Amino acid sequence: MRFSFGQVVIVGGAVLAAMPSHAQTFDPRYPVCMHVYSGANGGGGEWYDCSFTSLPQCRATASGRAATCDLNPYYPVNAPSPRLRHGRSS
Repeated sequence: MRFSFGQVVIVGGAVLAAMPSHAQTFDPRYPVCMHVYSGANGGGGEWYDCSFTSLPQCRATASGRAATCDLNPYYPVNAPSPRLRHGRSS
């Protein structure tokens, strides 16, 4: 059985479209993320919760869980702070 190039492209596109997509893992609005491991027995795999403003806050939440706290690699640390605009008064 022979397949034409067009058939291969269509089948390949259908396979890629059927695969699950992954959302953005890290939220760039928060500097600290908690990496939660639920393992094969927990059934949920692992995920990141990027909703913490400090490492101590994250560590308090992760205490007693299979989780670690890391700095968010996508948090804009070196971004310049926005300048305040002042209108001219007459």
